[in-house]
Amino acid sequence: MFQGETAITIDDKGRLTIPTSYRDLVADTCANRLVIAYNPFDTGCLWIFPYTEWEKVRDQVNALPSVKAVHRALQMKLVGAAAIVEPDGAARILLPSSQRAAAGLEKKAVLLGMGKKFELWSEQAHLAKIRQTIGEDDISDDMAELQL
Repeated sequence: MFQGETAITIDDKGRLTIPTSYRDLVADTCANRLVIAYNPFDTGCLWIFPYTEWEKVRDQVNALPSVKAVHRALQMKLVGAAAIVEPDGAARILLPSSQRAAAGLEKKAVLLGMGKKFELWSEQAHLAKIRQTIGEDDISDDMAELQL
C-alpha cells in the first residue's frame, strides 16, 4: 500500500526518481512495471499504477459500453493514453512529454501514495487542491459515518 506525500523534482529530460521508500514496494508489487495515465477527474495530476493494479483498472474501463461519450472519454484518458514505464538503474522513470504538458508538470511536483496507486501532481495544482476545505454541504453520507 502506497501512502505519504513526497516533493519530487522532474529533471530536464522529464524523468522523476522513485523515492527510496517506495522502491522495494514497487519492485515487489509489479516487478518495476508501472503505468502512467491521465487523471480523468482532476487537472494537474497524473496517475501512476503498478502494472498489476493497472490491468484490473484497464479491464474494468474497457468493459464499459463505448456507445456513451463519457465512457469513451474515460477509455481515452485511462487506456488510450496509458504509458508503460520501467525505472532505469537510477530508479528514474520517464514521463511522456504529452502527459507532462497536459498536467502542467514542470520541475517541481508532488507524489502522493494513494493506496493502490500514486498521484503525481504539479506543485501548483497540489497546493490549490490541498488548500480547499471540505464544507458541511460537501459531506456525503459515507463521510458522515467516519470517526475522525
